[in-house]
Amino acid sequence: MQGVPGQKTEAIGPTTTHAMVLEPLLVNLADAGGSSYLRVALTLRVAEAADKKGNGEKGKDDKGTEDAVAAVRDTVLTVLGRQTADGLLGADGKEHLKAELKSAIAEHNPDLKVKDVFFTDFLVQR
Repeated sequence: MQGVPGQKTEAIGPTTTHAMVLEPLLVNLADAGGSSYLRVALTLRVAEAADKKGNGEKGKDDKGTEDAVAAVRDTVLTVLGRQTADGLLGADGKEHLKAELKSAIAEHNPDLKVKDVFFTDFLVQR
C-alpha cells in the first residue's frame, strides 16, 4: 500500500503509556463571593517519551518526574481556579474541563503527551 506523495507515513502501533496520579487538589472557584470550592483528584494517562522506551533503569529520573508532577499540578490549579460551580456542574462541565486541562497541559508542558484525564474524586461545594 502506497501513501500519498509528500505525505509522511508512520507505523501505527500501540503507544506505551503510564499513569500520572496527582494528589487531591482543593481550589477556590471563580464564583462571586468566593465561597465555592472544588476538591478533585485526577489521574493522567501519559504517552511514554520515545527516549524512555526500553530504559530498564528505575529511579534514575525521579527528580525529572517530581518536576513534571509539580509543573502539571501548577497548570491544573491555574485552570481549576478559573472555573465556576455552575460551569462544572453543567451537563458537559466535566468533559469541557477535561478538554481544557489537556489543552493547558500541552501548552505549558510540551514534553508531556497527555492521552486521557480521569477524575477519581470530584466534589463541588457551594
